[in-house]
Amino acid sequence: MKDRVAEYRRKMRERGFRPVQVWVPDVRSEEFAAEARRQSLLLAAADARSDDQDFVEAVATPWGDE
Repeated sequence: MKDRVAEYRRKMRERGFRPVQVWVPDVRSEEFAAEARRQSLLLAAADARSDDQDFVEAVATPWGDE
């Protein structure tokens, strides 16, 4: 298995690619769920008390009309 991975990586490098490691939040964790809920409640509250979206829609150009 180790040799197959090394060979695959060698071939990819020959083709001009390089490996990149990306760390992302664990969406299964309780901490993630709590933070997502907290942020969504803040967003919902902000949306209810502001006209920001109306402004964005007023100045936005629809796709294809630019």
